[in-house]
Amino acid sequence: MSLEQELKAEQVVYLDLTAFCQVEAGTAVQDALTEMRHKNVNVCIVTADEKLTGIFTDRDVLSRVAGHSELLAQPIDTVMTADPITIGPETSAAAALWLMDAKGIRNLPVVDEDGRILGAMTHQAVIHYLAARYPIEVQNRPPHPEQFPRKPEGGD
Repeated sequence: MSLEQELKAEQVVYLDLTAFCQVEAGTAVQDALTEMRHKNVNVCIVTADEKLTGIFTDRDVLSRVAGHSELLAQPIDTVMTADPITIGPETSAAAALWLMDAKGIRNLPVVDEDGRILGAMTHQAVIHYLAARYPIEVQNRPPHPEQFPRKPEGGD
C-alpha cells in the first residue's frame, strides 16, 4: 500500500491527538500559557461546559499577545480563535492534511458528533504515525545524526 493510500485509509482518531492542553473559557491568558508550557504543547483548546469554544496557539501568542503584556491578565476569550474549524474522528488523515494546508492552519480540533473533544490533529501526529510505520533502516537519516560539522557549510 502506498503512503497516499495509507493516509487516505487511516482515520484521524487513530493518530496521536494528545498534543494539546485544555482550559475553560475565561481563563487568564497567562494561565493558559503556563498550562501550554507545562504540557510542552503549542495548542490550547478552550471550552465552556466541556464544549469547544475556541483555540489558542503559539501563532496567536506571537501575533496577538507578544508585545502586549497587558493582555496576559485578560481572559483567553479575547485572543483565541473562536469557533475554529473542526473535523470528526472518521476523517481520513489525508483529508485532514489537505484541509489544514488549504486553510493555512496547523492545529485542527477533532470532535465527535456530540461535540466532545477527542484531541487535536497536528502535523506532528502524522509524523509520529509515519515514524511508527517505517523502520529506522528505511528513514533517510545521516549515518551519525549526533555529529555536527565544525564550520558552517561553505564557510572558510
